[in-house]
Amino acid sequence: MGRGTAVATWGLILETTVGLGERKHSEAYVMVHVEGEREAALAELERRARAYAPEHPRSPKRRRLFRDGDGFLLVVDGAWQSHATRFSVAELLDDTDRPTPAERVGDEPAEAEALPATTPEYPPPPPPTLPPSVERDEDGVPVKPAWLGRTDLP
Repeated sequence: MGRGTAVATWGLILETTVGLGERKHSEAYVMVHVEGEREAALAELERRARAYAPEHPRSPKRRRLFRDGDGFLLVVDGAWQSHATRFSVAELLDDTDRPTPAERVGDEPAEAEALPATTPEYPPPPPPTLPPSVERDEDGVPVKPAWLGRTDLP
């Protein structure tokens, strides 16, 4: 690892296509953090890539999982389009929401060493929805942009 005896924390990253049509875009999520050796993180990443069931396409015709360097690429063919999901492992170097580890004093273990091997999983956030009172055209697109008329914007 090159940084003494510190245990590395690995983020298992999922990058996938969300939305449909013109609203289709890519988003990235940290599925989970894994502490330990990189090989263990890669094994967990492969397990998750094999078990992953993407939202689209709704009627999959073919599913292919590729090893791509140190990650995986899942390609699912639908009736009309293919959807790709990339899985990668990356070492966590900094996290603004992570508490700073306590300094070691003597032989007492630092509090940070008491953290579990993995952090709890969080599902991806749901896509933003507009209130039902918003007037929409026949395609479901709001007639008035949500930012129009706001006074709190520069």
